[in-house]
Amino acid sequence: MAYDMEATGQDCYPGTTCLVNLLDIHDENILAATEAALTLGKTSELFHKPLSGPFDFAFYKGIHQYLFCDLYAWAGQVRDIDLSKRGTVFMPAAQIKRVANVCFDRLVSTDLRTLSVHERAVAVADFYNTINLLHPFREGNGRTQRVFFQHWLRSFDYELDFSQADTDLLMMATIHAAQGIMDHLVAFFEEQIK
Repeated sequence: MAYDMEATGQDCYPGTTCLVNLLDIHDENILAATEAALTLGKTSELFHKPLSGPFDFAFYKGIHQYLFCDLYAWAGQVRDIDLSKRGTVFMPAAQIKRVANVCFDRLVSTDLRTLSVHERAVAVADFYNTINLLHPFREGNGRTQRVFFQHWLRSFDYELDFSQADTDLLMMATIHAAQGIMDHLVAFFEEQIK
């Protein structure tokens, strides 16, 4: 589903909502299918050969750049327009870098191994919601977020397999979390983190 933007069509081909891309695809459906195929392959590559480095904002942007570098010249770069989607208003573009650095600094100091199952799910859900509301990129936020969380949790010897999860349930849980109702997202992570 397309984002609502402050300037409709910004970063898109004239008269369309199709993002300008390196493959010069002008059809939004073809672009979406191409994105899905390319990022699936790249996600698989990252699963077998993860990027290295601290789990900071630069690492997060590196995942986005890796996933989308074949499609967008701005892959890995923080968006410069304000976005909203399905009634959720994301972090204003001007505040993303400052807020992201604070969030990721907190993440780096979190040791999930010291937490109970419920406490771990609460911590992961809180950070997942925060990053979702940050929505730092023009496109590809959810895919970047899922790859990042799989790698971060794996660093503590936990597994999170989004391919086995109910994505509709996750989407509804993130919508509720954006409105301040965290129970569904916490329950999702209690169930999915192994």
